[in-house]
Amino acid sequence: MNFGTKIRKIAFAGVVAALYAALTIALPFISYGPVQFRVAEALCILPYFFPFSVWGLFVGCIVANFFSPYPLDLVVGAIATLLAALCVMRIGKMGRSRVLLKVLACLPPIVINAFLIGALITYYMVFEGEADLYISTFIINAAQVGFGQFVVLYAIGFPLLIYLPKTQLVNNSANE
Repeated sequence: MNFGTKIRKIAFAGVVAALYAALTIALPFISYGPVQFRVAEALCILPYFFPFSVWGLFVGCIVANFFSPYPLDLVVGAIATLLAALCVMRIGKMGRSRVLLKVLACLPPIVINAFLIGALITYYMVFEGEADLYISTFIINAAQVGFGQFVVLYAIGFPLLIYLPKTQLVNNSANE
């Protein structure tokens, strides 16, 4: 890999970070909270084709979560996005043209965010002494976050997985 290729990959990751943050911050009413449809999460499919986009997603999520009503979202949300992006990248390495793998690539962001963000929101909702409410509240929050993720990943992310291989962007990066 030459110096120019490294610079392009860093620039691409920077654009991904900026896009993730901008989409999230511009749509706060659907990006934060127990019921969320964080449109930027559709970008979590990018590591399927562009492994170097993982760090852009991570940084973009950190920036976006500065505006979250949940202070721990800076850490937990960013880790959730990083783990999901790494899983998507791994699935992409199994074979980029298979439709079943593209369907599976949408699952890590859904499952990881449902669990981690569902737990995070529950932590802020359930007070001490209400431990019996924790499990039921967690299940509801995880289901709500998971549903929002499902809608975004399969309504926006999956079509991107199908469309991107038909573009110069994917074809050019395959040669680098």
